[in-house]
Amino acid sequence: RPVGSFLFLGPTGVGKTELCRALAGEIYGDESALIRLDMSEYMEKHAVSRILGSPPGYVGYEEGGQLTEQVRRRPWSVVLFDEIEKAHADVRGILLQIMDAGQLCDAAGRHVDFRNTLVVMTSNVGAEAISEGRGAIGFSPDGGRSDTEARVREELRATFRPEFLNRIDETVIFHTLGGEELRRITRLLLEETAERFEKLGVTLRVSDGAVALIASRGGGKYGARPLRRAVQSMVEDPAAELLLADGAGEGVTLLAEAEGERLVLRAEK
Repeated sequence: RPVGSFLFLGPTGVGKTELCRALAGEIYGDESALIRLDMSEYMEKHAVSRILGSPPGYVGYEEGGQLTEQVRRRPWSVVLFDEIEKAHADVRGILLQIMDAGQLCDAAGRHVDFRNTLVVMTSNVGAEAISEGRGAIGFSPDGGRSDTEARVREELRATFRPEFLNRIDETVIFHTLGGEELRRITRLLLEETAERFEKLGVTLRVSDGAVALIASRGGGKYGARPLRRAVQSMVEDPAAELLLADGAGEGVTLLAEAEGERLVLRAEK
């Protein structure tokens, strides 16, 4: 069997894919050791041939399968099946083989070993229940959480076959991000921006108020995904324009502060 088989549940933008990337870095020593397949591209029955490869004599036979070829070349990796509920039932059947036997036979007859992979499936099944349950969890940690998880598991049973669910080692529920989580993620993104500016000899300092303002603009129903765009539009782009306009460069300190609902950037030498 694979090292582990996990199902990550939760709304969009709460960190499911980001955790997979972190797992690849921690377990396999390289965040690029992540093989991701978007299951919305495998909704049709014939998509099985794309997973395993085309049979001999058919177009694309030499290329191998989109899954099997990647794992054959990099057997130590996290294999992510994104939005697994969208995959055709026959494609999910392939997953049963992986979770059961730890191997697949591709169209060329080669056995591909999955025993050194970590298999992760993500799904938005139960996302509405998870989002609605956040408030309940806050008021009643035990009761609210158990009610939410009961609703999610009910939706899981209605979506996936029992033999599929029984082969999953652990189901992990990702709850909707709150204000504090969004501010912490914003701060991390700004630290990445500051590192890039530092290579140019420019210091970037962002006040707590500015962080909160960016988080409030970037957060929402899509989770943390819009935060990167908010950091770019509110900090990175204006900072670049300010440096160009002033002809400033190495040795400059940029200060980002919130003034009401506006974010203000100032350059100091």
